[in-house]
Amino acid sequence: MSKTEIVSHEKALKGRHEPLGIDNIHYVKGVSIKGPFAPHLKEVIVAMGCFWGVERLFWQLDGVYVTAVGYLGGITPNPTYEEVCSGLTGHTEGVLVVYDPAQLSLEHILKTFWENHDPTQGMRQGGDIGTQYRSGLYLNSQDEILRAQQSRSLYQKALTDKKLGAITTEIRPSEPFYYAETYHQGYLAKNPGGYCGLKGTGAFCPIG
Repeated sequence: MSKTEIVSHEKALKGRHEPLGIDNIHYVKGVSIKGPFAPHLKEVIVAMGCFWGVERLFWQLDGVYVTAVGYLGGITPNPTYEEVCSGLTGHTEGVLVVYDPAQLSLEHILKTFWENHDPTQGMRQGGDIGTQYRSGLYLNSQDEILRAQQSRSLYQKALTDKKLGAITTEIRPSEPFYYAETYHQGYLAKNPGGYCGLKGTGAFCPIG
């Protein structure tokens, strides 16, 4: 099976009932990555390719309370990194962003999302190829989904003006988020010289 095709339920790995055992404290923020979070905070999950650089991008934004990396959008429960990379779980690499809407708007998050990766590449980001690198936004209300869809339309116009391709980002209601292994959490703070594959298109997103 090609790693750029979403695996079927019949061929997906079975996974496990218990979540992976991980450290609960964010390496940079020093707070719990699992919550429960205060009622005034909101959550969004972004997928933009390799989650190491994406997490660093978002934990640096003013108004972000905490971030975490994990897997979502697939079939296999509680997958490992190796299983996700096999293409046999259907998941993408995602970053949970917990933020204070009084300090940081969803529109600013969406602008950061669109401008810092290439959402036209389908099942890849640059040289990273596979279903786990696909672009996605996972939100918690119909209003948020509508705002994300509106931002996609605006950014598509910007891409078209630069003669770039069609957006392939999936925009869906939030799905089960399986926290990745501890060594992936805050990876680029632990390994400052580590790999970061983030690269935008150069197109400006006129929101936020």
